[in-house]
Amino acid sequence: MSERHALVVDDHSTNRLLGGTLLKKLGWTVSEADCGETALSVAAGRHFDLILLDISMPGISGEETCSRLKAMTHPPGRIIAYTAHAYPEDRDRLLAGGFDDILVKPVNRQRLEEVVGPA
Repeated sequence: MSERHALVVDDHSTNRLLGGTLLKKLGWTVSEADCGETALSVAAGRHFDLILLDISMPGISGEETCSRLKAMTHPPGRIIAYTAHAYPEDRDRLLAGGFDDILVKPVNRQRLEEVVGPA
């Protein structure tokens, strides 16, 4: 099986560490970004099969970052909202805005595996 690359984007280092650690345990190679601008820069130079993307960040929001990622010449595989925003209207808006799925913080390994699949 070929290597799968994920990018975890969150302005809180603890959330990046948790998401990254869980993904690594599932066999992913993980990179991190602390804001939308960095995520766009990193994704422009490398293909990611998966991006876990926080919604509420300083600078450009996760929703705007998702839109820009989807518009890239070589967009990433799946973009998952990685958020504490769990209300039904938030979920509907995020899915309509281009996210492939939603992981609600705090995330656990079982739920992450349900969303991204086994290694």
